[in-house]
Amino acid sequence: MQKRILITNDDGFESDGLKALVEALQPLGQITVVAPTTEKSACGHSLTLTKPLRFVQIADDFFKLDDGTPSDCIYLALHALFAKDKLPDLVVSGINKGANLGEDITYSGTASAAMEAVLQNIPAMAISQVYTDGGTSLSQYGYALAKEHAYAIAKKILDGNFPLEERRFLNINIPACTKATCKGIKITHAGYRLYGNDAHLHRNPRGEEHYWIGTHPLHYKPSLNATCDLCAIDDNFVSISPIKLDMSAYEDMQTLQNWINHG
Repeated sequence: MQKRILITNDDGFESDGLKALVEALQPLGQITVVAPTTEKSACGHSLTLTKPLRFVQIADDFFKLDDGTPSDCIYLALHALFAKDKLPDLVVSGINKGANLGEDITYSGTASAAMEAVLQNIPAMAISQVYTDGGTSLSQYGYALAKEHAYAIAKKILDGNFPLEERRFLNINIPACTKATCKGIKITHAGYRLYGNDAHLHRNPRGEEHYWIGTHPLHYKPSLNATCDLCAIDDNFVSISPIKLDMSAYEDMQTLQNWINHG
């Protein structure tokens, strides 16, 4: 039986990364694409609850969701485009233009689409192409390395059992390098990003103030034995992190209980 793969992203239905991902996974099964109409970077795990959403068909098995988030795309595609007994075998989100490393996972629309899939008990992975130089490396290297790893990992999932427990997904980041200079795959944990505040004040011709929120360089606190995703990318490894949705700090529960009781 032909495998079913649902693809989305947060860069919009016209992005080169989405096209590259479809091309890479086409040999593995029946592809359905549902992607946002416009870029939805850093929208997090958000659903649209205040207005109706509409599928707009672009081609066979290719839809944009006007004006939905990546989580909307997965949530509604599973409800409207697939029968309950013929759900996708895999959801893949990407290929994102830029990194999703460390705590960026909580902002990421790319990662959040994978979160929505595993909430519905469907194996999922999010894949991102890192660049650190304003896009020059992306122009130089393109998505070739990302396509190769997207295919290989998706095939491994489709050929056997998904290796993670429920409500967990793979977050994959591809370094900005060639196949020849890539050192291989490293299994990592989410790193400790160092964030600033990059907000830019502007004024329109009427003198009204508005702000643009900028992006942050990939500064981070190195992990012990370089086991984090940021360390791996810096060392030209493909980073694959198993991510779980339960963010409870279990190790702090007793401390919190003591504080409540005696504070």
